[in-house]
Amino acid sequence: MKLDHVFKNPELARLALTHRSMGRPNNERLEFLGDALLGVIVAELLYEAHPKASEGELSRLRAQLVNGQALAVLARELSLGDGLRLGPGELKSGGFRRDSILADAFEAMIAAIYLDAGFEACREVVRGWFAPQVVALPKSSKDAKTRLQEWLQGKGLALPVYTLIASHGEDHDKTFEVTCAISDPQPLLAQAQGSSRRSAEQDAAEQLLVRLQEHR
Repeated sequence: MKLDHVFKNPELARLALTHRSMGRPNNERLEFLGDALLGVIVAELLYEAHPKASEGELSRLRAQLVNGQALAVLARELSLGDGLRLGPGELKSGGFRRDSILADAFEAMIAAIYLDAGFEACREVVRGWFAPQVVALPKSSKDAKTRLQEWLQGKGLALPVYTLIASHGEDHDKTFEVTCAISDPQPLLAQAQGSSRRSAEQDAAEQLLVRLQEHR
């Protein structure tokens, strides 16, 4: 493995690489903790790197970095597959190459580092892994509605449907509530509000983009 950490307690690293097919104990609890730690540290990196980005934009960027496929790529770069402990069935079917197993082990390893050395040490290691990923994120000047439309059109799917469900407040201080719905590749609905119908639609479209990225 190519981890930027030397374990004081090697059993934590061993546990992080133990798939549930091996029975108990396995890395499922560590995966749960690592997922939360990863979310915080990557959110911090993006918050620093994109000071003008909206909440929706930051969520979309995080979804690009923290998804099963992206984490599996990093797990391979760290050679985590070489140390995976798998049951006979998973071993025979090539589980050490499977994205979902590698991504889970990656998150579990983050938790193992945290338990071994504390939050600051874990934060430093994870920031080192993800800083290049943050810099490499593609820049896009297109708004969320345009990006959602282009994503759907690129796959030959129906365009989203925006519906104004409510508006309230004085004329000079109105709040608009809208939904954005798509039927394919799976039925999804997002709801948002804003000071204009357009801004609410943009936020709803951004939410759907994030969810599509997460389920990719």
